[in-house]
Amino acid sequence: MTTFLSRVSRRKLPPAVYDVFSTHLLFSTTATAPSSSKLRSKYSFVPPPSLQQSKHESQTVKPSKPRYRPPSSLDRAGPAIKSELPFDFRFSYTDSSLKSRPIGLREPKYSPFGPGVLDRVWTGVCAPAVDPKVGSAGVDGELEEKRRAMRERIQGEPLTNAERKALVERCQRHKTKRQINLGRDGLTHNMLSDIHNNWKHAEAVRIKCLGVPTVDMKNICTQLEDKAFGKIILRHGGLLVLYRGRNYKPKEIPTIPLMLWKPQEPVYPRLTKTTIDGLSIEETKEMRKRGLSIPALTKLAKNGYYGSLVPMVRDAFLAEELVRIDCKGLPKSDYKKIGCKLRDLVPCILVTFDKEQIVIWRGKDYKPLQGGYFLTERELFDDPNDDSSNPATENESTDDGQSQTDFYSGESDND
Repeated sequence: MTTFLSRVSRRKLPPAVYDVFSTHLLFSTTATAPSSSKLRSKYSFVPPPSLQQSKHESQTVKPSKPRYRPPSSLDRAGPAIKSELPFDFRFSYTDSSLKSRPIGLREPKYSPFGPGVLDRVWTGVCAPAVDPKVGSAGVDGELEEKRRAMRERIQGEPLTNAERKALVERCQRHKTKRQINLGRDGLTHNMLSDIHNNWKHAEAVRIKCLGVPTVDMKNICTQLEDKAFGKIILRHGGLLVLYRGRNYKPKEIPTIPLMLWKPQEPVYPRLTKTTIDGLSIEETKEMRKRGLSIPALTKLAKNGYYGSLVPMVRDAFLAEELVRIDCKGLPKSDYKKIGCKLRDLVPCILVTFDKEQIVIWRGKDYKPLQGGYFLTERELFDDPNDDSSNPATENESTDDGQSQTDFYSGESDND
């Protein structure tokens, strides 16, 4: 740069051009030269202790968080879990019946709770509350009495109509998203833990029931109240509201050991026989052929609500001896369970399950049930002796057929 200026000076350029080159040279030299500013010494800044980091702290590396590892039954150690619940532990309390005895097991008796976790013995079907080898004949009555006393202690005084309606209003869909879905397996053992976890935050929980168990809604309501020690305060089709009780204490939740896997189903007797009782082989074949050709009574939707199926079949048997139910699209195990429930609830005789159809026969000496128990579409559980609510308001709200406690499900009644 200096040689360039010397050459320029020899050519005798104008003073303005010479000033531009000199200033450029000045800035370039000051940028590379060390700073001799007095600002640091004159305006000294000392950072606070919170901003100062020692060399030791800067060198330490924060340990990385271990990766999530799902729990395994093989890692569990220690004493076995002891639960004081006074009933047998089963995988499903609504779809497993004590009346139908298995004739064998598909595999050895592997406990679904894990090896050595539960102090109860897994029999392949259930884990009984009392060891069958030690228990006496009077133990069952003692367990039933203990269960009844525990439920009465938790429930306390019954709810008034105003309290019940307030709880139902809190459980509506536009108020809360908390909901427990009861599906094709019914009331499973692990669902009891879900119910108690919801009761920690709310006094009542909404339960939506769909699938095979809804054929017998009375059994679902009975098992929920019996196993969870709660109280159903409203039922609208397959939607239930389960109340926990006045004296329920979340910190005193009973120990509910979780099942780590679904146990293998035992081997049960065949539902349909080669020859129906009272008929010959030719008559049985002719009945099956005729049953598959008659018009279907109804077509079942996959994972739908089947609460009105039993009354529908009973009414059909008043005019016809054979009834066909279309089950196309349903899993084979589902429509076989539906047929088994119809056999016990209607009652009727199963003819065939061919071509994804359920064909049932009413029998030779069929007599319609008198005074049978039919669940209504909606149950409100109002107390007629309760005077806490205003009668005038009740009459105004029910004039048009819609009560204040109508349970909104977000679905139309035609579904």
